Amino acid sequence: MANKEETIKTLQMIVTELSANSFQHRIQSKIFNSQGFTKLGEKYAEHAAEELDFVEQFMDRILDLGGTLVQQQQPEKPVYEDVLEFIKADYQVSVDGINTITELMESGIFDITTYDLMKEYLKDEEEDMYWSEEQIELAEKIGLQNFLFKFL
Repeated sequence: MANKEETIKTLQMIVTELSANSFQHRIQSKIFNSQGFTKLGEKYAEHAAEELDFVEQFMDRILDLGGTLVQQQQPEKPVYEDVLEFIKADYQVSVDGINTITELMESGIFDITTYDLMKEYLKDEEEDMYWSEEQIELAEKIGLQNFLFKFL
């Protein structure tokens, strides 16, 4: 059975975490661009923008449910110079996030509108996870130098 207060609290937690992830992706985009990996920089800049779009949708949903938006302290995120190290770490964030979102969706705390929004977010997160997984496998198959060449 949907629980409005629990839904608002959960959405606020997601807004805070996803905002931090978005900013981390923006930082990584700048770092990768400065290293000459412009295609990868563009990829993560777009990813950051997609995440902010979901943040906006989740904030709107909080307001729709009668909640109050709160600006919470964002968790600190590591910054990476190594492309593959970051992709591996980002992959794990996606895996963990998918597990958390799936558990939340199965808990029954969400009303149908919030559930549908979470479903869209989950789909996007799965696409990101699969992309990262493909990059890791590709780097292993063709070697790091060949792998990095594709992002110039």
